[in-house]
Amino acid sequence: MTLILSLIRREVVGRYRGSVLGLLWSFLNPLFMLAVYTFVFGVVMKSRWTVPDQPNAQHSTGEFAVILFCGLIVFQFFAEVVSLAPGLIVGNTSYVKKIVFPIQILPVVSAGAALFHAAISLLVLLVFAYIVFGSIPLTVVLAPVIFAPLIVLVLGIAWTLASIGVYFRDMSQIVAPLVTATLFLSPVFFQRTALPSWLQPWLSLNPLAIPVESFRNVVIFGVQPSWAALGRYSLLAAAVAFLGYQFFQKTRRGFADVL
Repeated sequence: MTLILSLIRREVVGRYRGSVLGLLWSFLNPLFMLAVYTFVFGVVMKSRWTVPDQPNAQHSTGEFAVILFCGLIVFQFFAEVVSLAPGLIVGNTSYVKKIVFPIQILPVVSAGAALFHAAISLLVLLVFAYIVFGSIPLTVVLAPVIFAPLIVLVLGIAWTLASIGVYFRDMSQIVAPLVTATLFLSPVFFQRTALPSWLQPWLSLNPLAIPVESFRNVVIFGVQPSWAALGRYSLLAAAVAFLGYQFFQKTRRGFADVL
């Protein structure tokens, strides 16, 4: 654990090493992202969010921005880990050749760094949520519970992609558009209820759907998540993580030969 925490710290600090503002970029980046998406979707496209249980009422542009940002935090965590996964082993060949180094922790380190940025974004979100809505619901304490199965799922995907990326270098090019598609096909920019009724259940096939909706409910709307859906998602996440780790451990034997 000490090694993992040390590597996460090095990853976070190293990302901003040499920049004038340093770690301040951790706050500025989510603010910039919030401003851009709010302008595009809230001002230009005039997208709005329907108030729960009030189908004829819509949230204001400011409220829509906060709701949108909430979903983007979940996506950014997912995207950061998954996008980097195919190049994790290729980019750390020195670790592969060290027999004593546990290379299986590299995806964990990547997820830890992404989780740090998600936590910073959450702090920014809570500040804006308090300004716009006037309060922060007590259900916000459930945010870690919502993120836990997503972290497990992402680790399983990262282990798998990291292994494949060693043998198939084009994987990074394939993952990039898939991550973008995952964003626009998830309920980040739209509500599930905006879809035709026959299509709504299929939205849950998107790995971000349940985390985004659950995270938004507990952080913004003060609503309990669907525990049944979250339970099924957790079981799936555990299975993906287990299979991903096993796949990584079996394929790692050839890493040194390929690299």
